[in-house]
Formats: sequence, C-alpha cells, structure tokens
Amino acid sequence: MESGERRKLLRMMLLIRRFEEKLTDLSKDPRRIGGMMIVCTGQEAVAAGVGAALSPEDVIITNHRSHGHLLAKGAEPDLIMAEIFGRRTGYNKGKSGTLHIAAPEVNALCTTTVVGGNIPIAVGMAFAAQYTGKNYVTVCFFGDGATDEGSFHEALNLASLWNLPVIFACENNVYAGAQRMEEHTRVRDIADRAASYAMRAEKVDGNDALAVFEAMRKARTDCLSGAGPLLIEFKTYRWGGHNTTDAQIYQPQDEIALWKERCPIGKLKASLMEAGALAEEEYRRFESEAGEKVEQALRFAEASPWPEPAEALEDVFV
Repeated sequence: MESGERRKLLRMMLLIRRFEEKLTDLSKDPRRIGGMMIVCTGQEAVAAGVGAALSPEDVIITNHRSHGHLLAKGAEPDLIMAEIFGRRTGYNKGKSGTLHIAAPEVNALCTTTVVGGNIPIAVGMAFAAQYTGKNYVTVCFFGDGATDEGSFHEALNLASLWNLPVIFACENNVYAGAQRMEEHTRVRDIADRAASYAMRAEKVDGNDALAVFEAMRKARTDCLSGAGPLLIEFKTYRWGGHNTTDAQIYQPQDEIALWKERCPIGKLKASLMEAGALAEEEYRRFESEAGEKVEQALRFAEASPWPEPAEALEDVFV
C-alpha cells in the first residue's frame, strides 16, 4: 500500500473515531439524542482496512456496531447522522435509526441487531452474485458471540457447499455483550470453526489497519477467482461497554488500558511518521478535518426536518 493510501486509511480511522466519540457524548444529552448508542471505538482498523480493500460494487452486510463499516464503505456522515437523529433526510428517511441503517447507494445493504441474523443474508447476496454472474463479493461483519448462533453454522455450511463469493469478517473484540469469549465458547480462535465446513480461514491483527487491508485485498481477489468463501477473524478490542450506557464493571481496567496502548490509530500514525510520510502538524490537520466533518454532520442532522406522520406507511412492504 502506497503512502498516500496509508494516509487515507489513517484519515478514515480518525473520522470513525470522531464520529463515535460525538455519538457517545450526544447519547448523554436527552435534549439531543439521549439513550443508548452502540459504537466501535478502538476497533476502527477493521472497518477502515476492509473498506479500503473493497470496490464500489462489493456488498457489505453489517451488525449493530455499524457506523464505522458504513463510513468506510463510503456512506455520507451527514446522512448517517440524520438517520440516527430520526430525520427525514437520513438514509432511510428517519425510519431505521442507528440500528438498522441501509445505504444502498454504496452497497451497504443491511444492518441488523439480530445477533447472527445478518450472516444468512450475506450468503443470500453471495448466491445472487454467483447465480446472476455478477463480479462482486459480499462481506459480512459480526462479532465473536454470533459464532455461537445456529445461523452462523448453517450459513457457513451452505457458503462452503456452494462455493460462494462471501467473506465472513468476525470482529473478535473479546466480549460478546458482557461475556468474555471463554465464558461462551471453548474454542480459542474463532477461525478454527471454518475447518468444520472445509473452509479457508485466517487470523489477523485487527488493530493493524495495514494487515487488515492486505488480508481483505487478497481474500477479495481469491473469492472472485473462484476460491470460495473465507472466514477471517480480526482480533481487536472494544474500548467501551457493549453500549454507551454500559458501566463496564466486567472489564478489568488494566485490560482496557493495555488495549488502549495498542490503539490502531496510534499504530498507523507511528508507522507513517517513522517512514517520513507524515508530520505531527499534518496529523493534527487530519484530526481537525475529521472533527469538522462530524460537526457538519451534526449541524445537518439537527437542522433537518422530522418525517411527516402521513409518511409512516411509505416504503413499508407489509
């Protein structure tokens, strides 16, 4: 990856970080959005690295921790924020809120809060690509907890059986809700589960954006060449609780501090600076630009109109 692309990757991670930090703050103010937000602070390298490796025609199917995935796929911060605020100008006209956003314009076709519920949908999209002869891959994001669901196993079995162009991207952030991985499974590495379905698998440092990018770039190439599905386990960490109202009493403070030292943004920044491809002043400018994009998105959302009551049944199938 050339230095220009690495810098772009850093800027995307900064945008995701600032977006999630803003939502964390807003969730504490009942006059703004209040309530609960599910954010990916600390996991930005997975979203940014995967997004950078995909083409516009590629599809992503995501889960409740979706904002970073959407931004990295090219979704507009203004329209995501407006949707979170329930405004008419949002991607789904204010009807999906934060947990069910779809952005068909960038082929981010589904966000679902049903744990493991998105995995069969991704297999369906991959089947559609194969059946119609289309040249795209489908990437499905989910956490380690979803791999205990029956839907995960059924979907991987069919994907392998039919040799589908789908990449299963597991963000193993140590916790499934409030349960550590060893409390909900005996498997040490989620990637090992692929062997049950004669499927290729890989383990990747999910805090290394460059490693994430390279793994996804190769996975995409292999998928499109007919190598079939792949399970990639990105090992990362969720700095906050399951959501912004979670007190994190189950997460040891020294563990959180250790993972913060492995910050994916800091890791890429240091790599660029050591290579002479980034100066501190320029990094500060990148930070400022990311912050301003988020503030602009917030201004857009708060200035946008609410949906009209008469629109409630529009775009509803049943």
